[in-house]
Amino acid sequence: MPALDIPFFGTLVLSLTLISASYTMAMAMGAGQGRPHLLPSARWGTYATCALVLVAVCVLAYAFQVHDFRIRYVARYSDRSMPWWYLIASLWGGQDGSLLWWAFLLAGYTFFTTRWLRGRYTELQPWILATLMSILIFFLVLMLFAANPFATYIRTTPGDGEGLNPLLQNYWMAIHPPSLYLGFVGWSVPFAILIAALITGRLGNEWVRAARLWSMIAWTFLSLGLLLGCLWSYEELGWGGYWAWDPVENASFMPWLVGTAYLHSVLIQERRHMMKVWNVFLLALTFFLTIFGTFLTRSGLIASVHSFARSDIGQYFVWYMAFLIIVIAALMIWRLPKLKADNEIESLVSREFAFLLNNWVLLGMMVFVLIATTFPLLSQWVRGEEVTVGPGFYNKWMVPLGIVLLFLAGLGPLVAWRKATGSKLARAMALPLGVGIAVAVFQLVFGARLGYPPVVEPTEIYDTTTGTVLAWMGAVAPVVSFATCAFVLASVGQEFWRGIRVRMRRGEGAATALFRLISKGRRRYGGYIVHIGIVLMFVGFTGAAYDVEQEKALRPGETMAIGKHTVRYDQPRMEADPNKRMIFTDMTLLDPDGEETGQVAPAKFIYRTHPQMPTTEVAIQSRPAEDVYVIMSTVDPSTRRGTFRIIIRPLVAWIWLGGIVLLLGAILGMWPTGRELVREEAARSRPRRFRFSPATAVVALAIALATMAAWVGVASAQDDTSSSLHAGTVVLNNPTERQLFGRLLCQCGDCARLPLDTCACGWADDKRAEVRELLAAGVEPAKVQDSYRAQYGAKALAIPSDQGLDRALWAVPIAGMVLAIGMVVAIGRRWQRRGVEAEAASSSTMSAELEYDSRLDEELERSEDA
Repeated sequence: MPALDIPFFGTLVLSLTLISASYTMAMAMGAGQGRPHLLPSARWGTYATCALVLVAVCVLAYAFQVHDFRIRYVARYSDRSMPWWYLIASLWGGQDGSLLWWAFLLAGYTFFTTRWLRGRYTELQPWILATLMSILIFFLVLMLFAANPFATYIRTTPGDGEGLNPLLQNYWMAIHPPSLYLGFVGWSVPFAILIAALITGRLGNEWVRAARLWSMIAWTFLSLGLLLGCLWSYEELGWGGYWAWDPVENASFMPWLVGTAYLHSVLIQERRHMMKVWNVFLLALTFFLTIFGTFLTRSGLIASVHSFARSDIGQYFVWYMAFLIIVIAALMIWRLPKLKADNEIESLVSREFAFLLNNWVLLGMMVFVLIATTFPLLSQWVRGEEVTVGPGFYNKWMVPLGIVLLFLAGLGPLVAWRKATGSKLARAMALPLGVGIAVAVFQLVFGARLGYPPVVEPTEIYDTTTGTVLAWMGAVAPVVSFATCAFVLASVGQEFWRGIRVRMRRGEGAATALFRLISKGRRRYGGYIVHIGIVLMFVGFTGAAYDVEQEKALRPGETMAIGKHTVRYDQPRMEADPNKRMIFTDMTLLDPDGEETGQVAPAKFIYRTHPQMPTTEVAIQSRPAEDVYVIMSTVDPSTRRGTFRIIIRPLVAWIWLGGIVLLLGAILGMWPTGRELVREEAARSRPRRFRFSPATAVVALAIALATMAAWVGVASAQDDTSSSLHAGTVVLNNPTERQLFGRLLCQCGDCARLPLDTCACGWADDKRAEVRELLAAGVEPAKVQDSYRAQYGAKALAIPSDQGLDRALWAVPIAGMVLAIGMVVAIGRRWQRRGVEAEAASSSTMSAELEYDSRLDEELERSEDA
């Protein structure tokens, strides 16, 4: 029996999948145009298409396991020394395979959506399937004609592969990309529901209810993917941070921002039947940004440490995005009469308006990130000179916007629907505001004693008024952030207490009241728990303002003191496995009394397939108050003398704790109540022995990912195969160097133009030495920066100057804020006039709705009856 020709068979399966998806789309469109007898064919065609995609993925996975290096993708992203779990992760380690993985996840979502649609949303169902098939067809065409994962070498087949990038050879590779892809691909389902509603004209709350659960699923997985990406970066990249505003990170963050805005805005439509056009726009934009993010990652137009190689598939994405814009715009214009709101916002002091402010801030953040991310391209097209935007510029604007958004998260629950009186709002805000002010005062008075002194950023680097103002804004931001976190926690806690108190009046104990309160109002209180998770994450983010960093050369037995800790260098040691050589440096952490508190072992890894890319394995001792982050820069094998960089990072653990709380709140919010399950069962034409729940599938998948993370992590730890791509370590001697090097980008031409405070290539080392000589000679940092810009151009600065044409990048956010404030004032005045008229027309019932406790009682009673 002849051996299976894997490349030919894989390409054949992809071709059959394209035929099957096209057939299914045709049947579904026919069913939607008045021929319902075609719907069963569309459903069975969907199952067949999904099965074929599964076969294609299995074929590629098998090719990796048997080392079929005839396939170029297999040869480029694997070698014979890699363990089998990394061979599985190689499926999505490169561009071609990641597109197949995207199609596989989309097929999975389509399969479960088809199962879920049985017996419900009969009018929408055909167009939902047709839309999902159209998305799948695009990715199949992309693979067959531009990025075939089964393409082979034309001439000689290599004896061994090039191996997976050392950066990707760790257990995070097994869980972070799948989680992020599940979030990206998941927005296809609510988008398909939206398109079906627009085509059929069923634009009431039916499509909103249908899309809500799938939107929450996609948002939850996207949140999980972003969180795991932060954790991967923090533990593995070796630079001490968890978010660098890299273009690929931004590509994942933008749909999360717009998706979050949609999840808040759609509450207004469900309750007040308004903002229908806005919600259609937000959901369509969220899906569009997932496609745009995929294009940004794979086109190679913008330099990034995460992006794939430059390729020709970008033009396919451009045409597809243009097609999406035309179709979505045409459908929205066609259905504008049916998207007219039934009500309008009656007052600026209302929950509706608070949610709208939330939306504007989120959308403004997305627009800012979009412009800043693509500014190198925009500047090249407009002025013929590339201007790069680095992390420092993002932080100057996103920190204050984030604090405003956090404040709105605490304000929303305190404001009544439709209209709140000043007295009731003041009463509701009294405790949260008091707590926030108390925390701010406490930090200003006692912060230095607790290790959180006032932050003063060096201003000698900033040669403009705008830069100086933003520097001082950054100095006060930590105090404001902690105070805002306290405000939000008090606001949410007050809401929980009000609900518990109402139930306790009926004779329930405190614990029983809390349990029943949450179980009866899962969506509402699940959202509050998500807000608590966000607050905890902001506490961790704020801790970055108090980082302490030090670097020192030590011999075995010597120590270095940093903060409240002392670190002793014990000895170096070397280990090896078939894949790499590892150099560890054993170190002991001591408390102020000299007692041992733990051991760490930072290391250098040299991989067999990438000897020119030595990697750094950081060692972290994590505690609730702070992390001790140890990096081994160099070690001399003859003298055993090592150079170490140690960072004390306060409150980082709260980021991961907050992420867990956020995910638990999201799962609680999407979990169906008993009444909802009964209603769904009654809506079916016939009883079923098996009842599928997407929320159950989400929990099962989350448990599977967590189990995989733990199992693969243990296996990886046992084999010492996790690593980080950070060749060398950067020495920063003082705050001025940290600020200046963070503004200068590496220009070696080989790396992704990282800032000099992060990039550890040889060119960056030499340039840092030159800059230090200038600083030692008394040259001002601002003049050093100007000289660097004059030598290498505007693209060499991470933060554009506030001079000449570069000033446009500073002016855009300011102009946007001014414009937004003007819109708030103008629209607010119009709504205020209409609100007065509405109040006069409904004065007999308004007083009851404005009563805060009565409103809460009514909502709780409705949740009990639901």
